[in-house]
Parts: sequence; C-alpha cells; structure tokens
Amino acid sequence: MSTKTFPIRPLRSGHITEGKARAPNRSMYYGMGYEESDFGKPMVGVANGHSTITPCNSGLQKLADAAVEGIREAGGNPQIFGTPTISDGMAMGTEGMKYSLVSREVIADCIETCVQGQWMDGVVVIGGCDKNMPGGLMGMLRANVPAIYVYGGTILPGRWKGEDLNIVSVFEAVGQNAAGKISDQALKDIEQHAIPGTGSCGGMYTANTMSSAFEALGISLPYSSTMANPHDEKMNSAKESAKVLLEAIAKDIKPRDIVTRRSIENAVAVIMATGGSTNAVLHFLAIAHAAGVEWTIDDFERMRQKVPVICDLKPSGKYLAVDLHRAGGIPQVMKLLLNAGLLHGDCLTITGRTIAETLKDVPDAPRADQDVIRPISDPMYEHGHLAILKGNLSPEGSVAKITGLKNPVITGPARVFDDEQSALQAILDGRIEAGDVMVLRYLGPKGGPGMPEMLAPTSALIGAGLGESVGLITDGRFSGGTWGMVVGHVAPEAAAGGNIAIVREGDSITIDAHKLLLQLNLSDEEIAKRRSAWRAPEPRYMRGVQAKFAFNAASASRGAVLDDY
Repeated sequence: MSTKTFPIRPLRSGHITEGKARAPNRSMYYGMGYEESDFGKPMVGVANGHSTITPCNSGLQKLADAAVEGIREAGGNPQIFGTPTISDGMAMGTEGMKYSLVSREVIADCIETCVQGQWMDGVVVIGGCDKNMPGGLMGMLRANVPAIYVYGGTILPGRWKGEDLNIVSVFEAVGQNAAGKISDQALKDIEQHAIPGTGSCGGMYTANTMSSAFEALGISLPYSSTMANPHDEKMNSAKESAKVLLEAIAKDIKPRDIVTRRSIENAVAVIMATGGSTNAVLHFLAIAHAAGVEWTIDDFERMRQKVPVICDLKPSGKYLAVDLHRAGGIPQVMKLLLNAGLLHGDCLTITGRTIAETLKDVPDAPRADQDVIRPISDPMYEHGHLAILKGNLSPEGSVAKITGLKNPVITGPARVFDDEQSALQAILDGRIEAGDVMVLRYLGPKGGPGMPEMLAPTSALIGAGLGESVGLITDGRFSGGTWGMVVGHVAPEAAAGGNIAIVREGDSITIDAHKLLLQLNLSDEEIAKRRSAWRAPEPRYMRGVQAKFAFNAASASRGAVLDDY
C-alpha cells in the first residue's frame, strides 16, 4: 500500500510533524530508529497478549511478529505494547480465579490507555485466553480508532486411547475418579495428554465463542476465528489482518461503525447457532455498553427464541473448533443464517465490505460429507441454548445453558454453600444426591469478588453422573466448558442483597427452563422476613484491584462493567 492513500484520513499522529514545539516528540522516535519519512505514516499499535502463563497465549508472539511485518509492508509504523492475561483453566478452583473477570477490565484499560496516550492511528489487538477478547474489544471501542482483532487460534485436540481430549476432559475425569469410575493412573494419563500444545481451549467454550462472535461482528477476518494456533494459516491471517487495518485507517472505518445493535444481533445469532458459552451474555452486555449500544439481557432471550442450534459442538455436543473449521467455519454458519433471514447482511465489516458481500461466494448449504454444521431445516435444537431465567431468585435475570438436557426442570431441596471449595468437596465426598439443588453464593461481581467460574464443581457433577439430576445455581459464572442443570449470573447477587442470600439449607427451589423460571418456593411474607434480617458481609478485599472491582462492579445483568455511572 502506498502512503499516499493516508491523507484521505487526517492522521492523529500528525502532531509529531507540527512545528518546533514537537521536536522533543520526534527526538524520542529517532531514538527508536525512526527516520524523517516515517512521520508521515500511520502510527499503528500492536496490542500483544503474548505470555508464557498459558497455552492460550504462548503462541501469540509469532502472530504479533506477522502483524508487525504486515503493518510495515502496508506503509505503517508498528508500535508494540503488552496486555496481561489470566489463565482461567489454571486459576480454576483457586483464589486466582477471582482475577479472571478483573483482567477483562485491565486489558480494556491497557488498550485504551496506550492507544489514546500515544495518539495512535489504529490498533491490531492480539489475544487468546477468554477475557482477552471482550477486554480487547472494549478497549478498541473506547479508543474508537480503526482497529482489528486477531484471535490467537484454537488448540489442537489431545489424544488418549483413540479419543480426542480437551481441557474439560480433565475436569470431568476428576469427578469420574472421585466416583470410582476411573483409576488414578487413568486420571494422570488424561491430565498428561489433554493439552498437546499452544492455542485456546478446543470446544465451543468461551474463547472460541467470542472469536466466532467477533468474526460475525465483522471486527475480525473471515475464517480466522476457528483456525488452529499451530497452523501456518493463522500466522498468514495475522499478517493479512494488519494490512486490512491499514486500509481501514485510510477509509476511516472505526469500531463503533462496525459494532452496532444490528451487528450485535448477528454475533448473538452465531453464538446461539453454535451453542456458545454462557459468558457471552456477560461479555456482550459489556461490549454493548462500551459501544454505546442499547442492549439488555432480555435481548438474548429474544434472539434465542428465533435462532436454532445448528452446530454439534462441545461441551454438550461431539465436535471441536478444528472440526468446525474443516466443515466450513463461521462463514458457512453465517451463510445459512443469512439465507434464513436471521442475519443482517447490510452490516459493515472491517474490510469495508458488508456481511452479505463477504458471504457472497460461501455455499448455500453445508457439505454433505460432514455433520458438524447442520441445515437450518434439520437443527440440533429448534431454539437457542442460552436461556434467561427470571423469578423471585433472579428478578434481574440469570443465564442457563439448556440444550443437551433430557428434562431441564427440577424442584428440589437447597444445598447451600458460601464458597466454591466446600461445594466441590461435598460432591467429591458423595454428599450431594440426585434431586438436590446446589446453591453457590457470594461469588458474584461484588461478592467473589470478580465473579469466578464454577467449572470444578460442575465438571465434578458430570463426572459423578449427576449432571442431569442435580441442579446448581450461582451468582458466579460458569466456564464455557460447563453443561448440565446449571444456572449462573443470578442477579441481584447475594452480596448486593439478592434473594439468593436468604436461601437456607433444605428450602425448595425450582429451575424450569420451559417456563424460564428460577424460583424460591417460599411465601412473600417469609421472604420479606428473611430479607429484613439479612446483613451484608464484610468486603473480602480492602485494597488493590479486587477491592476496586468489588466497589465499582455493576450487576451481572449489566455486564459487571466498572463504569456504569
């Protein structure tokens, strides 16, 4: 690309060339090897999430290097800066899990701060683990300069005894081992073979859900969301993404031009069609907030009612993201939805083309030699899987993943836990029985704080054979790998005085996905009496990011954002 194209859009970095007062600015750039001719080029950030903390991000440096090469070839100046990450899989079940959602806000702050502080003309954001994506897009939307997201890519499946493995295989194996279904050696073998290399967790869990949704939004390139990190096409896509961004800078295509109410509907349609993570609800509420788009928790239920599940993907299905990629990827899913009138084809993408133009050459029907993607006429389920349940336990709403269950209705006695660890131990000790409804509370945005995920107890229930017969409700979150009779994001949360705080051991609770109901079966008088006696617990943290998060976090029904003033 010739730099002559860039005066179409006045560059924010143009201040570097303005007069003698700017000489100190230029001097610092000269110290990094810039030449006089560089000051007429766009200054393009590369927000690099590489780290050796987690396999999700340990393969990102090669993508950042490719993006830098693409920026230079297209006539821009790359400016690299780092963003942090927390590994949900590694932190799961520990105090560290409370920092996961916090990291979403830290990542957004990092990107907004660097892009705005250095007055960049555009930014490539590269991330892998779950919170990298919503945090990255929130930062992009706040800065609102031309931007593109480069997903680090999915992991390849592990193998053991001829079976594909992934991270959730390990969590479920813990429950199987505790129930005496597999040996200690089998558990060790699964643990050692589940993660074969770099890339994000392999099913339609949170990372792949959000990457797929970003492709549907138009903020990432077609097919990029399901590529595997170890494959060369992922690196080539990163380089191409950088070149596309330089074109977007010339055309002045900004994130808030792309992320609109209609494009969020497209993203949520793809989330429903692919059986994506419950965390997508929380994150898209936050993304919409950053974009200034009107979007509520009830909009997810509206979309669920009209979009079928057409992909057979883990955690409740058979296949992984690499299988979806081979079957045609997100463009094939989107083409089916577009032809069915379930996508807005006129939405703009980062390439400058509309969704309809982007999908023009994608086949109208999925290939006959695969069963990962099914025709609209033969869906896995007629309606989406992420249901919004309300009732006296969740008047602001809660989120349940209801597909894959034979009977998503249960009424049973409450088994009450004020932390995750004691709940997990009760499962492993065999103290939870079929028909029970586990209540895990004081784990919300303020109460956790940080709204930790409950993958350990939910996987232990599956491993123990109780996934269909035991209910679990929480004001915390679930991993994208969770399935079963589970309801999360209960709002208002316990720490804010929600009715989940007044549940007592043995109380009758109903979860009814057919009626979209989450109900504590007590009289209004008894509920009022208990509420009047309830007292808020002391904050668990008094200093640092956890204290700041607990003080500022909005309800989960508002995305748990920190700037909902």
